Amino acid sequence: MNTTEIFLLAMLLIFTAPYLVWRFCKTDYFAPLVIVQIIGGIVLGPGVLGAAFPDYYQFVFTAPVVQSLNGIAWWGVMLFVMLAGMELDLKKVWQYRRESATTAGFALGVPLLFGCAAAMLLLGYQGWMGVKGKNWQFLLGIGMACAVTALPVLVLLMEKLDILRQPMGQRLLRYASLDDVAIWGVLAIILLDWERMGRQAGFLLAFAVLTPLFRRLMARLGEDDRWYVSLIWLALCGFGADWAGLHFMVGAFLAGVVMDAHWFEQRKLDMLFKHVLLVLMPVFFLSTGLRTKWDAGSYPVFFVAGLLLLASVGGKLAGAHLAGKMLKWKQGEASIIGWLLQTKGLIEIIFANILLDKQIITSDMFTALLLMAAASTMLTVPVVQPRLHRESHAGLMQQASS
Repeated sequence: MNTTEIFLLAMLLIFTAPYLVWRFCKTDYFAPLVIVQIIGGIVLGPGVLGAAFPDYYQFVFTAPVVQSLNGIAWWGVMLFVMLAGMELDLKKVWQYRRESATTAGFALGVPLLFGCAAAMLLLGYQGWMGVKGKNWQFLLGIGMACAVTALPVLVLLMEKLDILRQPMGQRLLRYASLDDVAIWGVLAIILLDWERMGRQAGFLLAFAVLTPLFRRLMARLGEDDRWYVSLIWLALCGFGADWAGLHFMVGAFLAGVVMDAHWFEQRKLDMLFKHVLLVLMPVFFLSTGLRTKWDAGSYPVFFVAGLLLLASVGGKLAGAHLAGKMLKWKQGEASIIGWLLQTKGLIEIIFANILLDKQIITSDMFTALLLMAAASTMLTVPVVQPRLHRESHAGLMQQASS
């Protein structure tokens, strides 16, 4: 077969296998399609498919095919991250700034500390920190990976739970939005290259100068032109950030943050988000899965994934309960908010990809983070749905008694 035919065979695998598992095994309750696709990427990677069928794996995933898949994945994830940045409503955050800052601070800070403690334990063992990583970068990177909340996946799960447009859903969006800003800010610090400080300062200065000009231009354009200009802006910011040594995904997020969602029709934005998830992100999941690596029977990877899952979930729940006590939430709210905010999904995978790209973590550590992200997201709906049902039932009973 030629390269084109092998590439199409790889695409056939990417879209067929996860869909059939999701549809026929009816996993939607505990694992929505996006989670099945993430796990599918891991299964199709060298750790499972490559180990079970090495000849077939090497035949399909040749260097030219992987390079083509990576190109699609890069653009897809840039679009996804830009849309995640556009989701941030900083005006709402400012309106409820005390509650939002308190909750976001505890929900980010506590799991960050728990994750740093887990990373401190791992520093005593070889094989987890990358060759170019410094101790502080490894500690902060793993800590932040445990503290991440996946805003776009959180939106999807809240839609599934039918709370997105309710007060609880809007509160969660504010908390997750603030955490998103902090996450990308910390990532920029981790990636700061002292030898390329001039480039990075130049990029940030250029971004600060061009942003007001870009916003004025977008305000004057019609919606059709805005779509094209936004893509030009995305490519420019991604290129500038990567050239400066930060990472193209940092640039993509910055590109989205300075865009206003009301510049575009909400229905079209929602459709673009769904189409990116449908058409492009499965390729990103596979290209991510191709980077996973562990030896058959390599128990340490699974042990580390469990340790990180404990730090992540435990930290989020502890942080939410601390915020709940300080803000005097109703009974049961802290658990629901904590479980929803611990959803990792795609943002944690993107975060881990960047750490691997910069060789701050090893492929084994990357695999552990990937497993942790899939497990934390799969836990969300089965744990939260019964709690929401109890809260709703208690509310109805209270109304009836009054």
